[in-house]
Amino acid sequence: MRLLLQQRPDGPEAPRFVQLMLQPDLLGGWMLVRESGQIGGRSQVRREQFLDHDSALAALEQARDQQLKRGFHVMFSQGANAPR
Repeated sequence: MRLLLQQRPDGPEAPRFVQLMLQPDLLGGWMLVRESGQIGGRSQVRREQFLDHDSALAALEQARDQQLKRGFHVMFSQGANAPR
């Protein structure tokens, strides 16, 4: 599952983005990967491990909701039952 969120550009600066990805790991758990930065610039990647899909999905939805409150908009959503 993958979500791409982006802020509207303000002035001459490139807009910021946040990408949230939910991936299974090799041991049966799940990983939430958060990538954030400025479009065309450097980005930061953080990873969180979860034991089950439900807790990983809840963390993804919480991260998405936090970014929506900060003024980001969902630009792209991919995956089965992708949250909107």
